[in-house]
Amino acid sequence: MTASSDTTDSAPQEAESFLAMQERVKGTNINEQTLLATGYLNHFNEINMLLDVLPDVRGCLEDAREWQPKSYQEHFRDSSFSDKELAVAAYDQAPAKYRELFEETGGRTNELVATGLARLEEAVSGGEAEAVSLVASRSSRSLQRLVDVASAIIHGGKPTLEQDQIDALLQD
Repeated sequence: MTASSDTTDSAPQEAESFLAMQERVKGTNINEQTLLATGYLNHFNEINMLLDVLPDVRGCLEDAREWQPKSYQEHFRDSSFSDKELAVAAYDQAPAKYRELFEETGGRTNELVATGLARLEEAVSGGEAEAVSLVASRSSRSLQRLVDVASAIIHGGKPTLEQDQIDALLQD
């Protein structure tokens, strides 16, 4: 079998696998078009909630420090989501146009959280309550914007932020 026939043989198989997975996810919280689930966003919502309350509850900084990035698959493997095995399997079948954009957005989101936490550490060590509130608020708003982008991708949209918009989020 030649390389060109391998390529042409794989396309129908991939399409068949995608269609089979679409059938499997019907009636679940996994999007039939993208094969992605919004449950992954809970991972980012957790840290965002901590950022929101941190100015009033400084003890949340310790919890925020413990937050670690997780891949989509890691999140679902560790979750109690009833269809977690299906979510992990569906991810492998997700169309590249959604999965790649989703992964890029997730990477940027993780970067934003790391930057925000570093700035919070600095503000807390400086002892200025106003600075802590400002940094927490800006980090939370920026994080929510990226979570909204990820949500739109999960639902079949292809929203993007321009590089200057991403830079602005990381600079806030």
